This record gives sequence, structure tokens and C-alpha cells, in this order.
Amino acid sequence: MNHGFVKVASAIPSVKVADPQYNVQQIESLVIQAEGKGIEIICLPELSLTAYSCGDLFGQQLLLDEAEMALINLMNTTRSLNIISIVGLPVAYRGCLLNCAAVIQRGKILGLVPKTFLPNYREFYEKRWFQSGADVPEGTVLICGQQVTVSTNMLFSTPSCVFGVEICEDLWAPVPPSSKLALQGADIIFNLSADNDLVGKYTYLQNLLSQQSARCICGYVYSGCGFGESTQDLVFSGKGLIYENGILLAEAKRHQFTEQMLETEIDVDRLRGQRRLNTTFASCASQIRRQVNIVETERVPARPFSLTRVIDAHPFVPTGARLDERCQEIFDIQTEGLAKRIKHTNAETVVVGISGGLDSTLALLVCVSAFDRLGLNRRGIVGITMPGFGTTDRTYTNAVNLMKLLGITIREISIKEACIQHFNDIDHDIEKHDTTYENSQARERTQILMDAANQMNGFVVGTGDLSELALGWATYNGDHMSMYGVNASVPKTLVKHLVAWVAEHTKDESTRQTLLDIVETPISPELIPADEQGNITQKTEDLVGPYELHDFFLYYVLRWGFRPAKIYLLARQAFGQKYDDSTIRKWLKTFCRRFFAQQFKRSCLPDGPKVGSCSLSPRGDWRMPSDASSDAWLKECDELG
Repeated sequence: MNHGFVKVASAIPSVKVADPQYNVQQIESLVIQAEGKGIEIICLPELSLTAYSCGDLFGQQLLLDEAEMALINLMNTTRSLNIISIVGLPVAYRGCLLNCAAVIQRGKILGLVPKTFLPNYREFYEKRWFQSGADVPEGTVLICGQQVTVSTNMLFSTPSCVFGVEICEDLWAPVPPSSKLALQGADIIFNLSADNDLVGKYTYLQNLLSQQSARCICGYVYSGCGFGESTQDLVFSGKGLIYENGILLAEAKRHQFTEQMLETEIDVDRLRGQRRLNTTFASCASQIRRQVNIVETERVPARPFSLTRVIDAHPFVPTGARLDERCQEIFDIQTEGLAKRIKHTNAETVVVGISGGLDSTLALLVCVSAFDRLGLNRRGIVGITMPGFGTTDRTYTNAVNLMKLLGITIREISIKEACIQHFNDIDHDIEKHDTTYENSQARERTQILMDAANQMNGFVVGTGDLSELALGWATYNGDHMSMYGVNASVPKTLVKHLVAWVAEHTKDESTRQTLLDIVETPISPELIPADEQGNITQKTEDLVGPYELHDFFLYYVLRWGFRPAKIYLLARQAFGQKYDDSTIRKWLKTFCRRFFAQQFKRSCLPDGPKVGSCSLSPRGDWRMPSDASSDAWLKECDELG
């Protein structure tokens, strides 16, 4: 099972100008290699059978005949292969010459797609030799002994995807043919190109491909001419690029003197899911009136499949300089959201429960940022630490020290006596450390925060994060509730980086050290007493599983709507060196079970700012019945091998 992935390749052969017999040998070698790797579709450069830079030799009948003979050779060589090959050649058609892409499979030419937009400036003079495919009527041509359809408006349907073809300059047009092809159903676009090199041009091309694949919500495979093309006036460096919905999947090295083949998998299932959710895409598609020619490819036996593309284990957390930019942007969104709520309510204070853990630390830092931006005195931020039965010296010390260092108002209110009284009231054995024991403490803390906010004309700033909401790892009407939840759409893996980011950018060394120690503290609700040495005994990730796994599952459920089997495949690829298969299966089932069962908590969430593409707000992002059945998801988890 391919789980919606399609193996594709962008190949860049060495060529000799005007030597189709040599060129087809290089192409055949690459196609055979690709077939051996299970590639379904391979794309070669523009006019790859003749070379692009033949100039006026395109007017010679001998070259056209040699190109046709080379295509026949390629068809014979691949007659027993399942792979679909897309190669470029000049084709004589109704009294003119077309720059075409030939799509071939198992000895048959499935179609000829002519280039639509021909450059006619400075270094390129294609209109000297070729006619635009848009200027000739659709029809058929006899080539290689077959009657073949010639059309710029053609899609090719395989069992795993629908693809379209455009050629080089087509991409650079204001409205590329690929836009219309995508709107008519193409999942993947293949571009046969001959793009010369100029300073700065490659970066522009990368941006163009990224944007086109993102606008069209498609895969985009680009293959450009390389070594062997004439360098009389231009140099062709061999550009190979594969994008998926704006994301670069694979990139060839330029200026290589040998052939190259770039391969990866495009996730068609993901693209189709995204299109279904994007109503703008559907609206644009409804405006396309022209009837498209759909060519069915030959059905071939299923091939062994292995995933080779890199899967990011932490999809919410970018790397390098992008992480710094992402943290700044998220922090600014959180700050602005809270600042607006402070101004709107005319609140004199904001109240935050400070535990010494990651979530409350981030919430406090956002409060400080909002007050500073509004020009308010930090004393209006009231941090309340509420030691309980499980509070450790480490978290308590960090909580108090951080509040002192940030210059906010500090209140300490122990919950022990109140909880003991509550246990007596409801006749609960204090030695029985069950759900009642834990939730009573969480609700007592929330009651204190709410009432303290009433006392001081303020509101409670919530600390819970996106990961906790997904798992329901919050006490209903306890830490589940607040007046404004600044962390509501920030996943746990990112919370950690945000706190570390603030630590790196703070000027005070004591504050930095305190924040870094908080980052290193095990995640825990601290509702169960510590051990004899005062260490945390209740570690969240021991109970519900690693947050990095749950955040991974959450991303692919919310952002892409993937089923458990596909998420499992991706998780194995991303975490194979860290977690074994049984561990991934265990926590994936836990995620699915808890995600469904805990929806009732998300149905009444407080307001909070959305910071990324994934959110569980019941008002806009995730509207799921609290009593939806999880049976199908759990059944698929049980069937994972």
C-alpha cells in the first residue's frame, strides 16, 4: 500500500547537440535505473532527444527523422517496463514544428503536449523554429507508426494520480498552463525545461516553482537541461527540483558534468485532502469551461513501495534561523491577543497561576510582554503560586524566583488545607491518590485564581497548551478553564522552544538561568506527592506518552486529515531511530482514543489566539461532536503491523 504517495523522478542526462542516438542511450539508462527503483513517472528535460540548443538545425529534416527514430528506440527499450517516461522532441505537425513533450509507456505514446509560450527575446528565439501549441488546432499526428493526440489541454490518469505537462517558458507566463491543468484535476505537473543560468535567476526560479505548486496545491517536478548543451552563448547547469504544495522535497546539484536523477515521493493523498478543504480552489475550478482530454495510462501490477523522503519529526518546530523568526512571530501574536483583551475589558490586573512549569512560564512571559507594550506597570500582573501535595522544591523555587526577577506581584496560597477540608466534606480518603484526589487540587487552584481575579478587577490568563487540549490532559473546570488562554494553539514541543528562545534573548543572567532550568524540568502536573528525595514522581510523558509523538500525530490529524495507517508510516520514517514500531503503535492508539474521548472539554474552551495552521478552537477550527465514535480509528490502529 502506497498510502497516496507517488514515486517520481527528475532526470538530467548528458547530451550531445544534434545527436539523438547518443542522447536516447543516456535517457534509456536513466529510465531503466528509475524502473528498478520503483519510480512511476520520470521526467526528462526539454527537447532531450535532440538537445535544446540545436538552433537552425531544427529546420533540417534529417534531425527530425533522427529524433523520431530515437523515440522509437526508447519505446522499444521500455516496452516491457511499467514506468511512464516524459521526453522532449521536435514534432512536425500540420505544416509547422512543435516543441513537444512525449508521454510514453510500454511501447505506446500516450500523448504529445506542445509548448504554449515560446520565448522570443535576447538569448532565446524559439519562434524562429517553433509554433505555439495554442496557435494550432488539437488533432492527431502519425509518429513512430502511431496516431497520437496533440493537445495543450491534456491530462494523464494513472491508478495513483492525475498529471499534466508544461514546458519551460509556460511556467513563467502570467497564467501558466499548469494552473488550468491543476484546476481540471492534475495532482502533479511535470515541466521539461531548458533554462539557462544567469546570476540570481536560480533563486527566482525556486520562488516561482514554490509559489506555483502552492497556488495549485500540486506536486511539481522540474527537469532542466544540463551538461552537453551548447555553451556557445549560454550555460545550462542542469536544474532538477521537486516541490509539493510550496515545499521543496528534492533538489539536484547544479553544474555537474555527469547525469543526475532526482527522486522522491509526492503525497497525492495530502494534496487532494487540502484541495477539498480549500473552497477557493474549488471556486476557481468551476470557472474552467474548456473540456480537458483525459488519457488513461496502462494499469500495471503494484510495485513494492518504500518511503524515501525525509519526514520532519517535529513539524511544529522549524530549524535554524526560521526557528528564531517563528518564535518571535508567535510571541508577538500571543502578546497582541492578550493586550487587546486587557484594553477591551479595562482590566486593572491579570492573574496567572505560576507552577514553575513550561506552560505557566510562557503565559507569564506573554503577560509581561503585553504589559510592557501597553506601558503598564508589571505590578499589575499577579502571579499566584499554589503549593500542593505534589509540589517539589525545584518547581516552587523556580516559580518564586522567576516572579521576583520579572518584577510582578507575588501571592502564595497553599491549597493543602482547603483540599483536606474538601476531602473531608466529600468523604474521600486522602491516601487514595485517584482521579478525585488529583482533580480536586486542580479545581481548587482554579477557584483561587478566579476569585482572586474578582478581588483585583482582573481576569485569569490560562496556561494550557494545544497538546494538552488534544489529549484532554486537563481537569474539566480546573486548569481547563480561564478567561483568556494565551497558549491554546501552541503545541508542547513549541512551548519548550519559546521559553528557551526568551531565555536566549534576555539580558539578565539570573532570569536566563531560571528559564533554562524550567525548560529542563520534567513535565508534570505535580498532583501526586514527591518521592523521599523530593523528586517529581508523576511525569506526564510516562502516563500519556512522549509529547513529540503526540504533536506529530496531532499535526497530521488536524492539518492533513490523515488516517492512522498513514500517520504510522510517517512516524516510523520520522522516529525510526528513536522509537520502535510497538511504541509508536501504542501511543498512536492512545492519541486516537483520547482525542475522541476528550472532545467535550474542547467544546467549551475559553477564547485564545490562533498562532499557527492547527488549532482546536470550537468556534472556528475544530467542530467535532463530543459523542463521535472512534471505533474506525481504533480498529485501524489495532490492525497496524
